[in-house]
Amino acid sequence: MAAIGLINNIYEAATKIDLGRKGVATRGKAEEGRILFEDGIAEAIKTFKEAQTTADPQIIILAEYTFINQELEFCIKTNKYILNSLKKAVHRFDDAFLALQAVDESGYATAEKTYPHDKDYRVKGYPKDSFHIACNSHKTRIQNNLSSPGIDPIENDLLEQRLANLATAQVSYIEKQKKVMNE
Repeated sequence: MAAIGLINNIYEAATKIDLGRKGVATRGKAEEGRILFEDGIAEAIKTFKEAQTTADPQIIILAEYTFINQELEFCIKTNKYILNSLKKAVHRFDDAFLALQAVDESGYATAEKTYPHDKDYRVKGYPKDSFHIACNSHKTRIQNNLSSPGIDPIENDLLEQRLANLATAQVSYIEKQKKVMNE
């Protein structure tokens, strides 16, 4: 999947989800809102699954990054807790993109010397850099959403797919780390 197509699909899905939520909450628009919401969720799940099949950590986190930026755009500005959480996620993924760039450079192996060898700073033996930190913190954020009472079952499916994507991204990223460390 081309990155541009992925971004467009995520953008459209997030927009439908937001419009659907607003429609459901509007008298006389509930049915239309529910249809938009369900279409948006289905489109998002399909796109996240396509991203996951690439096993490319850049594509996978690009999908997540685009989605959380859309959530941030649609978030009610008075909801400071959610706004701060989403802003933190965006910043962590900004750092993750830098780590992805760095892991492809031959000098990345030097990072091994800058990270403690304690298990708290390692992921399967490799440095727990900003890529892993972004994925782990965002997995926690998604798991918190999954444990929210009253979450719509189809939205639950989307959250589970996003969680699976982050795990796939980390496995693929570890392969990149392994490759550069063993050169």
